[in-house]
Amino acid sequence: MSPLPTIVHLDADAFFVSCELALKPELRGTKCAVGGRERGIISSASYEARACGVYTPMPTQRALKICPDLIMLPHTSGLYGKVSQQMFDLCETLTSQVQRNSIDEGYLDLGPCGSTSAAEIEQRVRGLQQRIATGLQIPVSFGIATNKLVSQIASKLRKPRGFVVVPPGTEAAFLAPLLIGKLPGIGAKTEAALNARGLRLIGEIAGKTESELESLFGNSWREMLATARGEDERAVHTDYEDAKSYSQQETFSEDVAVFSEIERVAKRMVDELLAKVREDKKRVRTMTVKVRYPDFTQETHGRSLADATDLEAPFYPLVAPLLREAWTRKHPLRLVSVRFSNVEDGGQQLEMFAETDEKRRRLAGVLDKLNNRGGPAVVQHGHQLGAKGD
Repeated sequence: MSPLPTIVHLDADAFFVSCELALKPELRGTKCAVGGRERGIISSASYEARACGVYTPMPTQRALKICPDLIMLPHTSGLYGKVSQQMFDLCETLTSQVQRNSIDEGYLDLGPCGSTSAAEIEQRVRGLQQRIATGLQIPVSFGIATNKLVSQIASKLRKPRGFVVVPPGTEAAFLAPLLIGKLPGIGAKTEAALNARGLRLIGEIAGKTESELESLFGNSWREMLATARGEDERAVHTDYEDAKSYSQQETFSEDVAVFSEIERVAKRMVDELLAKVREDKKRVRTMTVKVRYPDFTQETHGRSLADATDLEAPFYPLVAPLLREAWTRKHPLRLVSVRFSNVEDGGQQLEMFAETDEKRRRLAGVLDKLNNRGGPAVVQHGHQLGAKGD
């Protein structure tokens, strides 16, 4: 029996904007974006806004200059994590093998589902796409293939609401006519450098000699050749492998070099993750920050508190130092993530500062409830409003 395309990559379309438009359907079809108005950046832009040249993470003021009728939407605190959870919950109705890569994308392995044909797999995934669109009012794109690499590339080809199936055995042929920048790890600068050396399409990699490939890609030329052929043996890892942690990451569509913007994104993750910690009646002690460069190398640094907490205040002062410790190379970043671990049940607080922390906790609980009502955040932290005087 020939292999089936059982690996699925899900990629939500303009996720933050789509979540906001689910609450404001009258704005569908307009040029709109999520981000801070002052000296903030665009976190997510509608496809209509992208057609005018707006992209992530463009400074908001520049976006408003090139697109004067751009409608700016504030971040709705807690909304994106909530919708993400609902989206992946729907994925888990199809298969238990779900890997959440970030708040808006992940992988599914339909191998254990007992499907006997590619047509059956396609029908199931199309049904999932429709359930997400109907139930959550957000568009998502899917790529289906025999491995993670090809399914990920496929999911990004026909956005929004894309649906691309790559039949087994056609991986190399599928990739060959695509621009080399479609490969993971090939950023704009690397793509331009390769173009200057005569390499433009993925299929052209296979036509190079070993010495030419080594000259182009160094010691990683074998891996790059395998990637160009569509080979990938990575398995889908479920979230249950590390159930005792809370994490979130953001991949930027354009590399970011401004420290204050990276810090603001990281603090927003702290806010959303700790809201979830409180919802689960847990406390956490360790925060880890990870940064990833355009060449896919990454650095991770973490620190632990003396006592576990479910409050933001003890972690805010750690964000900037951890970012500086991790961001050692003088290069822009492709991705930043925040992870909380050393999770404990929300038991009795120690006597010292117990009364003060309990007051903060009650205030945070009120804030969580206000901001989860489905509209724009009623109360926002300072870093959610856009930096002033950076």
